[in-house]
Amino acid sequence: MSTAPLSAITLESRFAQELGELSVPWQADDVADPRMLVLNEPLAAELGLAPGWLRGEEGTRLLVGNLVPEGARPVAQAYSGHQFGSFSPRLGDGRALLLGEVVDAGGRRRDLHLKGSGRTPFARGGDGLAAVGPMLREYVLSEAMHALGIPTTRSLAVVATGRQVRRETLLPGAVLTRVASSHLRVGSFQYARATGDPGLLRRLADHAIRRHHPHAARAENPYLALFEAVVTAQAELVAQWMLVGFVHGVMNTDNTTISGETIDYGPCAFLDGFDPAAVYSSIDVGGRYAYRNQPVVAEWNLARLAETLLPLVHEDQDRAVEQVQTSLRGFAGQYSTVWKAGLRAKLGLAGDHGDDLVEQLIDELFPLLAADRVDHTSFFRLLGRAARGDTGPVRGLFLDLPAVDAWVERWRALGPEAAAMDRVNPVYIPRNHLVEEALEAATAGDPEPLTGLLEAVTDPYVERPGLDRYAEPAPDTFGPYTTYCGT
Repeated sequence: MSTAPLSAITLESRFAQELGELSVPWQADDVADPRMLVLNEPLAAELGLAPGWLRGEEGTRLLVGNLVPEGARPVAQAYSGHQFGSFSPRLGDGRALLLGEVVDAGGRRRDLHLKGSGRTPFARGGDGLAAVGPMLREYVLSEAMHALGIPTTRSLAVVATGRQVRRETLLPGAVLTRVASSHLRVGSFQYARATGDPGLLRRLADHAIRRHHPHAARAENPYLALFEAVVTAQAELVAQWMLVGFVHGVMNTDNTTISGETIDYGPCAFLDGFDPAAVYSSIDVGGRYAYRNQPVVAEWNLARLAETLLPLVHEDQDRAVEQVQTSLRGFAGQYSTVWKAGLRAKLGLAGDHGDDLVEQLIDELFPLLAADRVDHTSFFRLLGRAARGDTGPVRGLFLDLPAVDAWVERWRALGPEAAAMDRVNPVYIPRNHLVEEALEAATAGDPEPLTGLLEAVTDPYVERPGLDRYAEPAPDTFGPYTTYCGT
């Protein structure tokens, strides 16, 4: 099916209807001549949206918010947030709109959300616009994360607006269409709690339970069970980030989702040379969101969620505090379980290889990687070759050869499973130098580098001929690397 009338598309507005206090009805800025830059056709089909129609005039206008189905109610969402540790009571969608919700082919409710669609009442002095480069960055990074099997919001399309956006220079503007299981955040609960309306807070929690964690409704204490479900989801998510060397860069509470999906690909990056203190965000001058700090920050953010839920957990606040603290203490163990299991899989030692020996190997590995700034992704992928007997490529990543030789010898003695390693250690990630190359070219009107990068990173575990450059570390001339939020 290549075409579909707008009337065939149903956008529901359950969030806006159930939680009107957390949103403002709003319309996107008019776009005179929208032009499709990239469309995620498999995702479109999954959502029941015909790719051919989306590429046409009506579909493209839908994707910039200028044409919405009858009955749809676009809104800008309200939320608070701790940004770099400082609380802002009123953030919200300053340049974004929730168009509505669709039920996909699997029966899942998912948000259609625009980014860069114009100023809203939450803009706080911003222009409400987005440039082509940052929107394509989110498209590439989110689709790469999805291909890696990590929970994430996804990108349906990036549409050029034909409008210039003023940043350090004038840049071509664009709108991103983001897909998420919802846009509920820790910051949503902070906003509801700050209103002083216990009924609103309860309705928000009930909405979150229905949408993301329905098992909590059957628990003896549903709101404590909701909190525990979010703790588990975030522990698993951040452990997966750490295993692939992903640095989010802006782990504010308004970017911590209730669903456990990764959201907001602004100042983010993947590790090149391994460095626990790696920071890629231009605004993270103190290193709050450095690679090694991500688990600690996630736990801190969850503590802020716990504070909002206290009135629902128990009428006795001392009892409520005790209960949420007990639940929050579970984060470290859950994170550690996923992290250690993931590392064992990456090392090909997921079976019964002796916990003490594996723990010792893991403890010794990361100081080795850090000492020689070894490329994180290359190391784990080439380790699969070492498991097959070809240790040369891994040795070539290090300067301290006696140390790595001793480590590899003891590791190989445990009989790592090379084929299993290849299934969890990617060949291709959105390497920072390639992302910048693709975004610069696309901003100048050349889509080819972006197309090639997407081909590689959306099938990351299968090595393919002709894609060698996508598996290679950044050249020595690249860096230090800094990313920006795009506003």
